Amino acid sequence: MNEEVRALEPKALWNNFADLNAVPRPSKKEERVIKFIKSFGEKLGLETTEDQTGNVIIKKPASAGYEDRQTIVMQSHLDMVHQKNAATNFDFSTQGIEMYVDGDWVKAKGTTLGADNGIGVASIMTILASTDIAHPPIEALFTVDEETGMTGAMGLKGGMLDATIMLNLDTEDDRELTIGCAGGVDVTATGTYTEEVLDANYTAYKMTLNGLTGGHSGMDIHLGRGNANKLMNRLLYLASTQFGLRVSSIDGGGLRNAIPRESFAIVAVPSDKDDAFKTFVEETTTVLQKEHRTTDPNLQVIIEATEAPAKVLTTGFQDKLLRAVYACPNGIYRLSPDIESLVQTSNNVARVLVQNGESTIMCLTRSSVDSEKMDLAQAIQAVFELAGANVTLSGSYPGWAPAPGAAIVQVMSDLYKELFSDEPLVNACHAGLECGILGANYPEMEMISFGPNIRGAHSPDEKVAVSSVQKYWNFLLETLKHIPVKA
Repeated sequence: MNEEVRALEPKALWNNFADLNAVPRPSKKEERVIKFIKSFGEKLGLETTEDQTGNVIIKKPASAGYEDRQTIVMQSHLDMVHQKNAATNFDFSTQGIEMYVDGDWVKAKGTTLGADNGIGVASIMTILASTDIAHPPIEALFTVDEETGMTGAMGLKGGMLDATIMLNLDTEDDRELTIGCAGGVDVTATGTYTEEVLDANYTAYKMTLNGLTGGHSGMDIHLGRGNANKLMNRLLYLASTQFGLRVSSIDGGGLRNAIPRESFAIVAVPSDKDDAFKTFVEETTTVLQKEHRTTDPNLQVIIEATEAPAKVLTTGFQDKLLRAVYACPNGIYRLSPDIESLVQTSNNVARVLVQNGESTIMCLTRSSVDSEKMDLAQAIQAVFELAGANVTLSGSYPGWAPAPGAAIVQVMSDLYKELFSDEPLVNACHAGLECGILGANYPEMEMISFGPNIRGAHSPDEKVAVSSVQKYWNFLLETLKHIPVKA
C-alpha cells in the first residue's frame, strides 16, 4: 500500500514521507525519529545538531545566486498523535503507518496518518536533500513533543538560530496563511475514592458510546462535534437520577488534543428497573443521534449484559463526579471580538478515567488571550475542587500574537495571488502552534505558517489531499525564491 504513496508526485516528498512514517514517533518517545532525522542530515554532509531537549537543527548554505538572501528557519515537529479505532489491531510502538491512496486523498488503515506534521517534515527533508531547488540559507528546525506539551519548542534556547524569518509548515488548509494562534494549558483533576460492594439485586451492563467523528481539539472545536466523555456522562447522570444506576468504572477519550470519540462504562441498575433502563437508553440514544445527526452521523450507544462488578462507587462520590463532569465547560467558550469567526477560548474534556479507586479527568484549555485562558482554566479547577478533586494546571504555553505588517506576510500574500489568481486567507487559528513559544527567544524573527489540506487530524480519519500537497509544494518552492535580501 505504501508503494502507492511513493509513486505520487512530487515523488521525492512522498518518498520522504513514507520513510518517516515507517518510524514510530509518538510524543515523548521520539528517540527513534530523532536518530532517523539526525542520520538523514549527517548522510547529506550537513551541519547537524541535537540540543538538550531533543530538537534537531540541520543547516544548509544557500544555493548559488541566493547567498544575499535572509536566512530562514523551516520548522516542523517530529512527533505525531497516535490514535486508532477500537477495532484496529495496531501497535504504534513497533509498526509503521499503513497508508493507502483513495482518490485524491492519502489515508491510513484505522489509525492516524501522521500528515500532521509529517508532510512538513518531509518537505524540509526534500529541500535539504535537493541539488536543484533554489533557496536562501536554511536552518531546518525539527522539534519534539509538539502534540503533548510543546516541550521541544519550550526547550529551544536563544542563540541557536541565526535566521530572521521562520516558515512553520504546520497549517492544515492550503489557502490559509496563519500569522497567529492560541496558547493552551493542561487542567488535570485527580482523586481517590472508596468503593462499596454491589447488592445482589442489580443487573450489570457494559455501556459503549462510539461512532463519533472526533478530530483536532483546536482546529475542529468550532464544528460542534460530539464529545464522548460529555455524552456518556449525560447518560450516566440521567440514569443515576431516574433509575438509581451505579457506576463501577468509566474509561473515555485519550489525548488532550483530540476530541474524544469513544467512552466505555461498567454500570449496574436495580433489576426491577432493568426494562425501564433499556428503554431509557434507546430513547436517549435517539435524542443524541438527532442532536448530532450533522456532525456525528455514526453515533451509537450499545449496552451489553456483563458480569456484575464486585464493587461500585459510593453514591456520594458518584454524584459529585457526574455533576462535576456535567458542569465542566466543553467546546467554544468565547469567540474573538476582533477576528470574525475565530474561536478565542475553548475547552476540551479529553479524558475521563475512573476505576480501582482512582479518578482522573484531563482537559486542554486554549485561548489566544492568555488571561482568558487562565480564567477559564481556574473556573474548571473550581468545579472539580468543589467535587473534592486535586487539580493541577500545567504545561501552559503562550499564544502567537499576529503581525500582519511583517514583510514575509506581504511577500507570501502577493505571491499566492500571482500563482493562484486568488486571495489567501491571512488569519489566526485556534490550534496551538510552536511559533508563539519560539518567538519568546527570537522576538525579532518574522513568522508565518502554511501547509496543505489535512482533514481529521488527531483522529483515525486523518487524511491529506494529494492535489493540495502539489499546490502547497509549488507555493513553498516559489516562496524560497522570493525571500527578501539581507538588510
